[in-house]
Amino acid sequence: MKFRRILLKISGEALMGAGTYGISPEMIRFVASEIKTVHERGVELALVIGAGNIFRGVAGAAGGMDRSSADNMGMLATVINSLAMQDGLEKCGISARVMSAISMRNVCEPYVRAEALRHLEQQRVVIFAAGTGNPFFTTDTAGVLRALEIQADVIMKATRVDGVYDRDPEKDESAVRFDRLSYTRVLQDDLRVMDAAGISLARDNDLPIFVFNMKEPGNIARAAAGEDIGTLISG
Repeated sequence: MKFRRILLKISGEALMGAGTYGISPEMIRFVASEIKTVHERGVELALVIGAGNIFRGVAGAAGGMDRSSADNMGMLATVINSLAMQDGLEKCGISARVMSAISMRNVCEPYVRAEALRHLEQQRVVIFAAGTGNPFFTTDTAGVLRALEIQADVIMKATRVDGVYDRDPEKDESAVRFDRLSYTRVLQDDLRVMDAAGISLARDNDLPIFVFNMKEPGNIARAAAGEDIGTLISG
């Protein structure tokens, strides 16, 4: 494995599988088995999962809701996804802990950096839930923040396409994939890999971002091994 410690960012939509809403148990089992392959090779893994399969704060705000209230709802939805993933990992025989930025001790642990590091060192998968705990920040930014806090070697963003393109490849067959990009190019061209706050935070702290297709079996392990199966964003 190329990386010793990885933060894996997964969209909430990825957990829907073939559905249009909610959580697919089949998809949870698939992701858990993919993570198990990497975990068994000694890589320390942390996860951040979005909530687009349940509730997206930005969408709620666009529909007329107060943005802070909508984002709080979105953060709570990430806890649901995180608990589902924890259950899937435990069923695969992997010890996992959910740590929430919003305190809910009867459901999961509060996020404490020192405790998160201890879990990782003891080969537990740590799932960071509830974003940053603050409205107006996406789970992309939360992923970069937590990756920096745990001193991850890379943040791997799992998507449904095999990297970053100049245009949406699902709408335009002539779209061109980038093998490598700079943070500045992503921001200047508004490539929407993740929100600008997350990209800027990664740039300011020299945290590489690797974007790849999670749907292909074995790709999480290939990405962890450093294979060229996606787009690397760095300085």
